[in-house]
Amino acid sequence: MQKGVILKGIGGFYYVDTETGVYECRARGIFRKEGIRPTVGDDVEISILDETHKKGSLDVILPRRNELIRPRVANVDQAVIVFAVKSPNLNPDLLDRFLILAEEQKLDIVLVLNKTDKDKSCRYAETAELYRKIGYTVICTSTENGEGIDQLREALTDKISVFAGPSGVGKSSLINKTFPGLSLNTGEVSEKIQRGKHTTRHAELIQITEKSYIVDSPGFTSLYLTHIPAENLQYYFREFQPYVHACYYNGCQHINEPDCAVKAHLGMEIDSRRYERYLTLYEELENERRN
Repeated sequence: MQKGVILKGIGGFYYVDTETGVYECRARGIFRKEGIRPTVGDDVEISILDETHKKGSLDVILPRRNELIRPRVANVDQAVIVFAVKSPNLNPDLLDRFLILAEEQKLDIVLVLNKTDKDKSCRYAETAELYRKIGYTVICTSTENGEGIDQLREALTDKISVFAGPSGVGKSSLINKTFPGLSLNTGEVSEKIQRGKHTTRHAELIQITEKSYIVDSPGFTSLYLTHIPAENLQYYFREFQPYVHACYYNGCQHINEPDCAVKAHLGMEIDSRRYERYLTLYEELENERRN
């Protein structure tokens, strides 16, 4: 058998990149019986059925380091979360939801604030500073003037990176600018609804250098975190971490409890806007649990 990685899956066929080329494979029926779904990014072993036409059988799925749900992809090193600063306008609540999911998966995170050329007042700089202060790598980019493109290219070197973010923020255009020749489909943002057309139809692993891959994936504008227990939410806000175990009460959720170390640092190390979004998400998760 030969080892490889699943680049994409379409209509029951899986395209596996190996040292001797890309093979079109059908998965063994045992996976379906066991409820296992081959996933983009999976390290696999295949049997070669037809070398001339590059046909094979997907026989073994090796253990996964991690697995994202949406976009559905396995064995990712880092999440590159892309938001536009304008057209569409940046949604802080949605941004934090993306960050929480990436934190839950223990991924390295690169936050990209795109379309900076459209923000003539440069208000995006405040957002960039907020998240840098928390501890995130933030890259400000523009495909129009080339800002941040070299920095982004360097951040993707020797990594499997999943690109995620809402529709219309320019993920595909950004990838094309960073790696000319990939020619991913791009779409325009509707001026009326400020929402992008879904130009990427499925998750796909794209090789950009010998050891570097990216996953371009369908954009989406809402994100649910209902699988996360409310009491765990605190661990996905990086700025809370120095204080979560310094509260007077064990099990403090940093909401109504007295002598809370997290609340004591509001307006200083902890931004009050992020804390308000924590409260909103906590209530959302608690309501989900009760229902």
